[in-house]
Amino acid sequence: MRIIKVTNVQKFAAQILPKQPQNNKAIVESILKNVKKNGDKAIRKYEKKFTGANISSLRLSQMEIKNAYSKISKTELSALRLAKSRLKKTESAVKSLLKNITINNDGIKISKKFIPIENVGCYIPGGLARYPSSVIMSVIPAKIAGVKRIVVVSPPNSDGKIDPLTIVTADICGADEIYKTGGVQSIAALSFGTKSIPKVDKIVGPGGAFVTTAKSLVSDQTGIDMLAGPTELGIVADNSANPKFIALDLISQAEHSSDTFCYLITTSENLAKLVNNIILELIPKIKRDTFVKSSLKNNGFIGICKTSSDMIELANILAPEHLQIMTKNSESFATKITSPGLILLGNDTPSSASDYILGSNHILPTSGFGKIRGSLSVLDFIKISTQITSSKSSLSKISKYLEVLTTSEGLSNHYEAVRGRLE
Repeated sequence: MRIIKVTNVQKFAAQILPKQPQNNKAIVESILKNVKKNGDKAIRKYEKKFTGANISSLRLSQMEIKNAYSKISKTELSALRLAKSRLKKTESAVKSLLKNITINNDGIKISKKFIPIENVGCYIPGGLARYPSSVIMSVIPAKIAGVKRIVVVSPPNSDGKIDPLTIVTADICGADEIYKTGGVQSIAALSFGTKSIPKVDKIVGPGGAFVTTAKSLVSDQTGIDMLAGPTELGIVADNSANPKFIALDLISQAEHSSDTFCYLITTSENLAKLVNNIILELIPKIKRDTFVKSSLKNNGFIGICKTSSDMIELANILAPEHLQIMTKNSESFATKITSPGLILLGNDTPSSASDYILGSNHILPTSGFGKIRGSLSVLDFIKISTQITSSKSSLSKISKYLEVLTTSEGLSNHYEAVRGRLE
């Protein structure tokens, strides 16, 4: 990894961010247009083109779901159930805080209710790896929120089959429908609807560059959670941190793909060198080394800051998806950090564990969007419904103020609609 001394935080942050690749917008638009026009036929065409699969029935049958259970081990099933229960506990606690309320102002009653979205689609990636954990992270919050129809889509392999772990996880989490399609074509199906796949109201879940672009393009008519790009891990550490732990954590997130953004921010030049040397020593011995080497070499860095304040400023500007704080007083340090999607404190809270079983959600904002939102949660599947009841007497009390405001905006008929009730 590059070791760089940070002399100007603002300038460094602007220069170090990975260059965004071309988003292939034209290709994505053409696929969206084709699926919108030709539906299932277009989906099958693209599955054949991109995965080599000949798909007859897009929806998984109950028999296919049942058969998937025979292809996974009891220990795998137990691990999935544990991860599910941990996240369910967290999301249920959040949901319990959402109490319906009524406010009265001079006879005007305003009711606020928390209502689940009717239909949601959960995109589960495939290809470079399999992600049953992403099924848990997207389906469980929707289920806890009370969504009536939860759809899962995931890319099939060349045999036209979805990974059995993904299928079983979708089933135990309560997905209502599972479809054998991925990529842009699946996003199009969820947004526009086809004969086999009725459309949804909102699409959630992580994906590659094409899927992310597709979500962005359909968001003018279908809700989306966020534009979650390649994995990001920032680590802030001082000389009290264990350099091997840092090296292992950087490698763990860099193995996702060759375009991850993983880095260390420190004030210790000695720690920087130790971490880099350990990474160089470990890479020849690890699996998925091609992804790790490419990612850490091209996008990764170790930034040596002058002060702790500079480390804090840089972490807040970069706003990584995950930020691990491995310093002497990590809790105190964390009070000054506001931007990451997820903050993990101490030497024994690796981001890799949070991807599975700590009880937090691993679908997180990237590309700096941690500044405006956090992880996917039950809140993403709930809307606030507002209901208002007024009366003639309550309108009379505010009539003169309504006249002032409507006149000031030049919308006189707004006031006439009120005055007509008071005459």
